[in-house]
Amino acid sequence: MSIHGILGEQTTDYPTEYSPETLYPIARSMGRDVIGWQTDKLRVGIDWWHAFEVSWLNLQGISQVEIARFSVPASSPYIVESKSLKLYLNSINFTEFAQWQDVQALLAKDLSACVQSEVQVELFALNDDKSEFSIRQPSGVCIDEALADSQHKVPLTAHPDATLLRKSDAATSEAERDTSEPYEFYSNLLRSNCPVTNQPDWGTLAVSINSKDKVDNASMLRYILSFRQHNGFHEQCVEQIFADLSQYYQPSELIVRAWYTRRGGIDINPCRVSDESLLPAPSRLIRQ
Repeated sequence: MSIHGILGEQTTDYPTEYSPETLYPIARSMGRDVIGWQTDKLRVGIDWWHAFEVSWLNLQGISQVEIARFSVPASSPYIVESKSLKLYLNSINFTEFAQWQDVQALLAKDLSACVQSEVQVELFALNDDKSEFSIRQPSGVCIDEALADSQHKVPLTAHPDATLLRKSDAATSEAERDTSEPYEFYSNLLRSNCPVTNQPDWGTLAVSINSKDKVDNASMLRYILSFRQHNGFHEQCVEQIFADLSQYYQPSELIVRAWYTRRGGIDINPCRVSDESLLPAPSRLIRQ
C-alpha cells in the first residue's frame, strides 16, 4: 500500500485561510482489500481522533484554543489522511467565529463530507472537567514480558504474520473445551509505519476476547511484533488484528482497540468490536 503526491513531501505550505479542500479522503477498501476478510465485520466500531491543536479567532481577533474529539464510524467508506487533517485544522487558525458551536458545526460538516458518513465532533475547553482526558490504564494483563524466558530471537518480518498465533497447550478438560473463557490483555509494543510518510507509528493494543481456545501470551506477542515493519494505517492495522483473531480463535465476543501516540497534535484510536453493544468509551493513555 503506497500513496504519492504532496502529502508525502517533506515540506508543505500551511494554509492561513479556511481551506476545506485540504482534507484528503482515503478509501477504507485499500486496507480491507489487503486483509481479504469479511468486510461487513470490520464495519462495526469507531475511530476516535483527538486533536490538541485546535484554534480559531473570536470576533475580537483573539486566538481561542480547545481540544477536539472526532468520532468516525467504522462504516464510513473513507478515512481522513492525518496530515491533511492537520493542514485543514491550521486553515481555521485565523478565521473568525462568533461562538465555539459554530466551529464545532463546521468541523462536523467538513469531516462528514470528506469521509461520506456522519462524524461526531466534540470540543472541550481547557478549563472543562479534566476527567474526560485523565490518564487511564488499559484493562487486563500486560503481555510485554511474555517472551522474557524464550531462547529464540524474535525476527523482523516485512508483514504481519498470523501463522505466529498459537493456542495454549495447557491441559484442558472436555468441559473446559466446550466453554468460552474471557481473556483480556494488552501490549505497549505495537509498531507500524505510515504508508504516506513511512514514519513509525507506536501504539498500545488491547484485546478482550471470549474463546473456547486458550490464548497463548507468548505467541500473541510474537504476532504483535510482526507488525513492526508493516506499512499500514492505524485503522487497517487494528482491522487486520481483529480479522486474524476472529479467524483463528472463532471468539463469541471480541474487542480490539489501539491508542496510538500523537503526531502533529493528533492521536488516532481505532476500535473494532464483534457487536456494537461491546463498544467501550473513548479514553487516553500515558503516552498520549
